[in-house]
Parts: sequence; C-alpha cells; structure tokens
Amino acid sequence: MPLDLIGVGFGRTGTASLRLALNRLGYPCYHMFEVLEVPRNKPAHPDFWLEVARSPPGAQHDWERVFADYRATVDNPGATVWRELIEAYPHAKVLLSLHPGGPETWYRSTWETIYSPQYLWQARVVKRWIPALRRVDEMHRELIWNRFHRRTMTDERAAIERYVEHQREVEQTVPPERLLVYDVSQGWEPLCAFLGEPVPDEPFPRTNDRAEMKRRLGRMRWLGAAMRVAEIGVLLAAGVLLARWVMR
Repeated sequence: MPLDLIGVGFGRTGTASLRLALNRLGYPCYHMFEVLEVPRNKPAHPDFWLEVARSPPGAQHDWERVFADYRATVDNPGATVWRELIEAYPHAKVLLSLHPGGPETWYRSTWETIYSPQYLWQARVVKRWIPALRRVDEMHRELIWNRFHRRTMTDERAAIERYVEHQREVEQTVPPERLLVYDVSQGWEPLCAFLGEPVPDEPFPRTNDRAEMKRRLGRMRWLGAAMRVAEIGVLLAAGVLLARWVMR
C-alpha cells in the first residue's frame, strides 16, 4: 500500500505515541522500533537503510521494500529521507512533529536516551557480537547522526540550531495545505482533522517512550556486560590451553 502520511519530525518528538495513534486510526505506522525488531522478523530492513545511507542524498530507492505493509511512517529512519519520500509519494500528507517542551527539552530527552549510550562499552560489545545490530548502528551513524543531524549532537547549541533549521526547511518546502505542524499534547483533534478521520472515543495514547527507551538500553547494558564476561572467559580458556601447549 502507498504511504498516506510521511512523518518528517526528529526522533524524540512524541513519535512513539504518534505511532500508536496512527495505528489506532487505521494507518499502520513504520517507526524505528520496527527496524530494531527486524533482526528477528525482517532482516532485510537494516540492509536497506544502510544502502540508503551509503547512497547520495536525494537518490530514489524502491521504498516499498520497507513500506509495503504501512500507510504511515514517523521517526527515523524514514524522517531522514523526507525530501525523497515527499517526491516519491506526491499524494501523501506530511506531518512535522515537534517536542511539546521545545527544542531545549527535545535535546535533553534525546541525549539521555539515544545518543549518550552509544559510547558505553556495553553497547560496543553487543554490536561486536550481533551482526544485525552492527548494521543498524552503521545505518544510525551514517544516515541519522552524520547526514540528518549533521554531526551536531555532541554540541547542545548546534543540535538545537539544527532542530530549528529543520523545522524551517520543512515549512519552506512543503505546501501549507499538505503539512501539519503538530505536537502530541494537542491530542486527537488536529491529527484527525488533517487526515479526515473521526476522533476516537478514547484518550490519545501517551506512551512514555523515554522510559521504554531506557528500559531497552538497560537490557542492552546487562547483555553487554554478560557478553564481556563471556569474552574474558573465552580469552582465559584460550590462554590456559596455549600455556599448556607451550609448556608440554
């Protein structure tokens, strides 16, 4: 099915709640969570996005390789290629999600959950042992960190300037009638009006994606520590065997 809605906002702008809301409205929604799950069920997705990352900006791809089962995409990696997607899907509407707390709060939330942990030794150990996660990490670094955020995330001021610049670029590029600038604190009404859908008789989903991300990262830390212990055990065993061979 072709995409009907293209989310162009940065990660950590309520995209997990948006994903749930769009699924509820009948718009199966692609999100970074799908990419993180694919080592089990869709192993070609990291390879596809790594291919995109290593292609020149503006290059078109067979987007249906990843979006065939979805009517919407929010969050990365889809947002990183927003210009390409709005060209490939000219009838799709465009949603620019912003953090309800403003750019400064967005940066703190992003740094605490996504970027700072990339430097933890546990993460490096996990990536070393799991090839699919290595590909996801390479895609993340090349497509999101380098190209989309333009290597600004270690500098708070530069990262916030990039956030504001991105909003300006979207608003200057996408016709107003095709664009909704939105934050999840606004709830169902503007989103449903934009999509032409009835407002559900239930609360707007408010998932605590910061807590969920921290939970996932906590699991990664434990896994990394366990793998490091295993690595040390293997090295010690190899050392003992080598010593016995030398001394015999």
